[in-house]
Amino acid sequence: MTARLASLFLLTALLAVSANGKDKKKSSLPEYVLRATTVRVVVSPDAGEPLDHPMANANARDSVEKALMQWGRLRPVMDEAESDLVIAVRTGNGRMVQPTIRGGPIDQRPGVAQSTDDSIRIGAQQGQAPPLNNPGMGPQIGPQNGPEMGNTVGASEDTFEVYRGSVQYPLDSAPVWRYIAKDCLREPGVSAVEEFRKAIAKAEQAQPAKKP
Repeated sequence: MTARLASLFLLTALLAVSANGKDKKKSSLPEYVLRATTVRVVVSPDAGEPLDHPMANANARDSVEKALMQWGRLRPVMDEAESDLVIAVRTGNGRMVQPTIRGGPIDQRPGVAQSTDDSIRIGAQQGQAPPLNNPGMGPQIGPQNGPEMGNTVGASEDTFEVYRGSVQYPLDSAPVWRYIAKDCLREPGVSAVEEFRKAIAKAEQAQPAKKP
């Protein structure tokens, strides 16, 4: 009986090692992220603009879009229906609670004109953009209701979250990848985009080699 139990323990240990080896080969990102070619960058709907820096989130969104353009793998678009992924950004200022303003003209974005060292992007929003999350799940704050002031509670550092695009209410699901760090949305560098690039490269390396 003792020898039999020892054999069972040895077999269990070998299976555990084999399972761990297989886990290491699994991609840390879903296949749809690795296949994505387009992305829409938005300000998180629950993020208010700080009163002492009212364009902080809009500037962060622009910085992320420019960094994506320089990377070249994902093409920023303005139409959610065309985007394989949605990236939501939100700036932090070192405080968990801060006075902010939401809604009104500050949240509108009729068009965009951006340039990097080797590319130019010009685009316009076609019609009313669809909501990023279910409008029936919380209070409505937007241009149609006018600006509102209040205190916003959230991460004290910059937040970069990746969601699946081309679906209804993409931000109602959990983000597939998230990065939170101080000034990670700030130029130059925009370290959040660089870390996402590394995550994709690592996930691709973990994929099994394709048979010829």
